[in-house]
Amino acid sequence: MKVATWNVNGIRARQAQVQEWIERERPDVVCLQEIKATSEQVPQALCEMEGYWCVWHGGKGYSGVGLHVSKTIAPERPLFFHPAFDYENRALAIEIADITVASIYVPNGGKDFPAKVRFLEAMAAYAGRFADAGRTLVLCGDLNVARAERDVHPKERKPRAIGQLPEERALLEQIIGNGLVDVGRALDPDNDGLFTWWAPWRNLRERNIGWRLDYVLASASLAGRAASCPVQKDVGTSDHAPVVATFT
Repeated sequence: MKVATWNVNGIRARQAQVQEWIERERPDVVCLQEIKATSEQVPQALCEMEGYWCVWHGGKGYSGVGLHVSKTIAPERPLFFHPAFDYENRALAIEIADITVASIYVPNGGKDFPAKVRFLEAMAAYAGRFADAGRTLVLCGDLNVARAERDVHPKERKPRAIGQLPEERALLEQIIGNGLVDVGRALDPDNDGLFTWWAPWRNLRERNIGWRLDYVLASASLAGRAASCPVQKDVGTSDHAPVVATFT
């Protein structure tokens, strides 16, 4: 199974890039974030991609998430649903066989940090329920927290920067502690340049001066079958890069 996630920073601005990427990669599940569009505003071509079911969950010009699910693993249209912690069109999930996959866009926290904390706390509780029930969960998306110091380039490290705060990192660890594995880091433990987001100035992306904000977090039973989880740094013009996890 191949699960991909990408904060596209505007689905209308990057329609061709997203379509080309999906057609090339053919993920079984595609999790998109920051679509900045209502379902009516999403380009029709993305809603009618051959071989996929899709659902969009967004508002005008802000936030929003999407899911594409391949008909090869879901021949009948599956049930798409919103986890209880959904807020500002930031969470959309699907259950395929015995695996739940969610596309998540955590609030940045710059304008309302308490809302970000509540969202992360609710995610931890959600993951805990899956762990308690022995169910398999994959949380994908832009979690807007750099997990550790090494997940921010030294030039970008700021002790009081939102996204690097100790309380945010503690909450991310709490989420992961509910039986989840940070697949990208688990498969590339020694890479101090493993970033997924770069501020769009001073050629920071070309210089790889970035942050790791985008994750595939999978239950340990599934993560143990992970074969690869690269950051596709050279794909697209969003300020985020796709992350694509393949499980055998």
